[in-house]
Amino acid sequence: MKLSTRGKYGLYAMTYLAQKAEEGPQPLRAIAQVGKLPDQYLEQLLGSLRKAGLVATVRGAQGGYQLALDPSQITVANVLDATEGPLNLSDCTSDGDPCCPFSENCCTRPLLEYLTNSINNLLHSITLQDMITTKEMNGFGQDLHG
Repeated sequence: MKLSTRGKYGLYAMTYLAQKAEEGPQPLRAIAQVGKLPDQYLEQLLGSLRKAGLVATVRGAQGGYQLALDPSQITVANVLDATEGPLNLSDCTSDGDPCCPFSENCCTRPLLEYLTNSINNLLHSITLQDMITTKEMNGFGQDLHG
């Protein structure tokens, strides 16, 4: 399992917007320059995030992009779902038709479902606010889980 650039850049852009939430809309160029992200690619990602209701655009001279919700209301899972799609470690853990004729009796499916659910639950428990206030990854587990 590997996070694509869509997910990484989306998380970066959203974290940047969370850090600048009190400063109002941020121009695309400012977001792109700080993270050395390609403008056009970032614009596509921000479009996906806007469609998901996570980012709002403001037109005009002082316009740009800003969070559509408070950073405490947006989770890492929200961002990754909007940029990458739902996380599933295997096709057999996704909703819908079984991916193979053995899925009902598969000995690995319960483990894959457990891992998928555990990762998704963790991603839903981390907000953008957590990301901008927790400086070190070592602090994440302690801050989020007591």
